[in-house]
This record gives sequence, C-alpha cells and structure tokens, in this order.
Amino acid sequence: MDQQAWAEFVRRYGPLVYRWCCHLNLQEADAQDVTQTVLTKLVVRLREFSYDPQLSFRAYLKTVTRYTWQDLIEDRRRVPVGGGDTSHLELLNNVAARDELERRIEEEYDRELFDMASVQVKARVEPHTWEAFRLTAFDGLPGAEAAKQLGVTVLVVFKARNRVQKMLRDEIARLECSASSE
Repeated sequence: MDQQAWAEFVRRYGPLVYRWCCHLNLQEADAQDVTQTVLTKLVVRLREFSYDPQLSFRAYLKTVTRYTWQDLIEDRRRVPVGGGDTSHLELLNNVAARDELERRIEEEYDRELFDMASVQVKARVEPHTWEAFRLTAFDGLPGAEAAKQLGVTVLVVFKARNRVQKMLRDEIARLECSASSE
C-alpha cells in the first residue's frame, strides 16, 4: 500500500477506531493499543482486501475492532492480574457480560447523540413547538391533553411533534455522519 494512501487511511479511520475503543470503556492507553493493533492487522488484511460496495466497510472495521478488543480481554484473563479484586475482569470474560456491556455502550452512545441533537433542535424551534413534542413524547400525554395545556388544537400538537421528530432524526444522522468522517 502506498504510504500517502495509508497515511490518509489512518487519518480518516484511526480516530474512529479510537472512539469506538473509548466507547468500550477502555483506558486511554488500552484504547490506543487496540487502535494500533487494529491498524496493524489492517495493513496485512488490506493487501488482499476486495471492496464490495454492497457491504459496509465501517461495519467490517467495527468488527475487527470488536474482535481485537475481545482478544485484549482474553489475554488479560490468561495473564494473572496483579493485586486488587479481579471479579470485574472475570465478569468481562463472560460472553453474556461482554454482550451486555456492548449493548449498554451502544445505548449510551445513542443517548449522547440524542441529547446533542435535542439541544440543536430545541434551539431552532419555537418554545411551544418543543413543548408540544416534550409533553407527548417524553411525558406521554395524549395529544388532546397536551393541546389543552398549550391552548392549541390537537392537529397543531401532532404537527409540532412530527416536525421535531423529523428534525431530531436528521440532526442525529448529521452527527453520526460527521463523527464517522473524523
């Protein structure tokens, strides 16, 4: 692989792999080690790699990252840990615990994205529009009750809710796209 192309690859995907490692609750040094290991594996694998436009390269990259992270956990299980309580490490070695951790990390990432998108969208809509969304989406009020509280029609409440939901979806997609291009 040409050095300039490899440098561009590392610039584009290195931070993404590192961010995924951080979402796996790795310490900074471990996240850097896993990122380096993933990039080292890719140097070899990309020589014979054939891109299929029907598949997602990011999904492939995330899979390599996850397996490298699992290898780190397995290596730690085999090597005695010096001092302290090892019960948490033993839990991480359990497949179910790993899957649960991964699920919780994904949920936290989604929640962070939603919170960031909410701040952006709330700043762009009228207060009564956001309030109609909040009352129906977060507080679970029926449209009629939200309309009564806001002094508007049910149609206005549902239009506001749909508008905010669409804006949130678009903002989340934008945030995910900008995160993947970093």
